Amino acid sequence: MTLDDVDAYLATLEGCRARRTGGRRAWYVDGLLVARADEAGTVLVRLGGRDREELVTAHPDTFGVPPRWEAHTKLQADLAGDADAVRRALRLAWERQRTARTGA
Repeated sequence: MTLDDVDAYLATLEGCRARRTGGRRAWYVDGLLVARADEAGTVLVRLGGRDREELVTAHPDTFGVPPRWEAHTKLQADLAGDADAVRRALRLAWERQRTARTGA
């Protein structure tokens, strides 16, 4: 998976828009961060709680929580990992952010 694949997938989700933040590609829904490019070959996905823990446990070669992100509701996804799992994480993050904004 590449950042272009991430972009193409997120573009299919209602209201998700790409923009650059600090020179990095990022995706937002209603102004709330869904994901952004992180270190080379990775994206940072805004997802915490049970969803984050389940993904890290089920796909340890794809997801991790670097020490600097432990206190945040984020996880790092390796784009060379399981593409279906990365898409699932992105969709969960989109759903969470969309719900946070609309209350639906």
